[in-house]
Amino acid sequence: MRLRRSSSRFRWWRSFHFLDAAPSEAHIDLMAETRSVYLAWSGGKDSSITLRLLKEDGIEVRGLLTTLSGPERRISMHGVPESLLDEQADALGLPILKVALPDNASDETYRKFMTEATARIQSEGVDTIAFGDIFLEDLREWREQQLAGAGMQALFPLWKMHTGDLAIRFLEEGFQAVVTSLDASKLPTEMLGRFYDEDFLHDLPDGVDPCGENGEFHTFVFAGPVFERMVAFRSGEVRQATAPFVYLDVFPKHER
Repeated sequence: MRLRRSSSRFRWWRSFHFLDAAPSEAHIDLMAETRSVYLAWSGGKDSSITLRLLKEDGIEVRGLLTTLSGPERRISMHGVPESLLDEQADALGLPILKVALPDNASDETYRKFMTEATARIQSEGVDTIAFGDIFLEDLREWREQQLAGAGMQALFPLWKMHTGDLAIRFLEEGFQAVVTSLDASKLPTEMLGRFYDEDFLHDLPDGVDPCGENGEFHTFVFAGPVFERMVAFRSGEVRQATAPFVYLDVFPKHER
């Protein structure tokens, strides 16, 4: 999983503060030993670059695992509807396992639904789920504990990578994404609906991670090297969810 150094076109990343850390030897060994996984899929940039790295390392991705929230069945935190998720999975050529959670699901309800999902994954002979998390230690620990209880393990291909370099690689490899949700206490709402490109990264306020790893913003990826075709979509209205989060409605282009 070697990252190319940044080209001279990308100067903005030097203004960000990043962790100076590296994956542990145990993590590297796990990457080397893993042969097949399901990928926790949000539809965004981190999931997409994770899929790219898994393929580069020769790890078979058997399918995608996505949680949908509420009666509208949208991807959690990203706000992308199920219909567009289906278009995305089809363009990737991968099956998708959906976990539909009710509004305000309790921890017990979440565990029940995820236990059913992991049991199905294990029935396919897969004992590992890959995630696109980069540096949030508490989130990683929680995921590992949840899977360990089901007799499975978690894999984090992006762990401790330089988020500036990841953003650069995402753009240089030809991925294309649109910002579908953001934290209005961290970013101006005018940045919602913009393409995730060099201009967007340059305009990020001080302290905002270029990968949005702290939940500052989320994206929908519609093209790139892991896709068999571009996902055609259209933008709709801006929705105010639980403050301070705002969402941009996006739909398959053919859907009215």
